[in-house]
Amino acid sequence: MRIAALLVFLSVAFSPLCALADDVAAAQGIIRAQEQAFVRDDATAAYSYAAPAIKEIFPAPDIFMSMVQNGYAPVYRHKSFEFGESKSEGNWIAQRVHIVDANGEAWEALYTLEQQADGSYKITGCSLLKAGQAV
Repeated sequence: MRIAALLVFLSVAFSPLCALADDVAAAQGIIRAQEQAFVRDDATAAYSYAAPAIKEIFPAPDIFMSMVQNGYAPVYRHKSFEFGESKSEGNWIAQRVHIVDANGEAWEALYTLEQQADGSYKITGCSLLKAGQAV
């Protein structure tokens, strides 16, 4: 009986940690899927991961893709793209990504994602700085 009670206690105590890990994994999956869409030059797929507020600013996939190509070249084309630390608060996730661009320069990207009404996550923004650059 004590073992059963202990197992119930542990599952309740650790369930928020598991949910957080699932949310972070889902967010990383969205970021990775968008990154792969950029690699394939698939504007429609890349655009599908953008939050509604982003779609209001960039109302079509080709406009969105042009913005990424011109303003986020290290995200659009790179040699490496690795996840760093993440933070979660409520229905928001912030995810750091370490990027080495096509020229071998290091960058830090901070993605923000928001959970939507359907439970999915969408990318609400990406801030990009050269590695070591002050904020």
